[in-house]
Amino acid sequence: MLAAVVLTLYLAVLGSALPTDQELERRQRASVITRCTVPNTAALTFDDGPFNYIYDINKVLKANNAVGTFFFNGRNYGCIYSADNAKRVKFAYDQGHQVASHTWAHKDLTTLSRDQLTSEFARTDEAIKRITGATPAFMRPPYGKYNNAVLDVAGARKQSVVIWDFDSGDSSGISVAAQKTRYTQLASRRPSTVLTLNHETYASTAYDVLPHAIKQLRAKGYKFVTVAQCLGRAPYQNVGAPAARTAAWTC
Repeated sequence: MLAAVVLTLYLAVLGSALPTDQELERRQRASVITRCTVPNTAALTFDDGPFNYIYDINKVLKANNAVGTFFFNGRNYGCIYSADNAKRVKFAYDQGHQVASHTWAHKDLTTLSRDQLTSEFARTDEAIKRITGATPAFMRPPYGKYNNAVLDVAGARKQSVVIWDFDSGDSSGISVAAQKTRYTQLASRRPSTVLTLNHETYASTAYDVLPHAIKQLRAKGYKFVTVAQCLGRAPYQNVGAPAARTAAWTC
């Protein structure tokens, strides 16, 4: 009888010590990155691709011994699996830029259910892995909007959430001159690190603003690196060989 009571008490204590599903989610909740941590680094990032200006952006970056980070959607400006877009994703990866997730259809993730969130993450990760062989360790939520559900899904997928500490304003409709002024003022302030938001989908970003941004920031001694490098971390969870194209490569 006494043994049964002791066993009952033991099981009760053990059960109370077990974490709930909600507690487990909180433990694996993704970290939110808003700035770099390696001094004197500038991470130039580009959202909303793959798009045709990626080659022009790469040309500017390479001419300046710089690398960037591209947050790709699965289906925003076309399907990531199209021959042209898959080529762009692979090109960015092969050029040494960091490839990361912007989720599938550029939706406001804070409006989605858990299952919908998982789909937005998983489909993009799968596409990037098929095309490059690498699984992203970083993602950026569209519009920079996230909640605990987004962080839980990102954490479950072992991804960190990247925001920014400087917005060029290219997607806000401000003039090219105003975007350049923002970069000039940023360089004048000379913060320890810079984590920018730009978009791959604007010709003015590739041809006008980016060269100006690099010139201004380089004059202040910044080194142009990927997001992973500006944090001293690995860009991918794992790296392997790209997959062969199949009928499954569709949006």
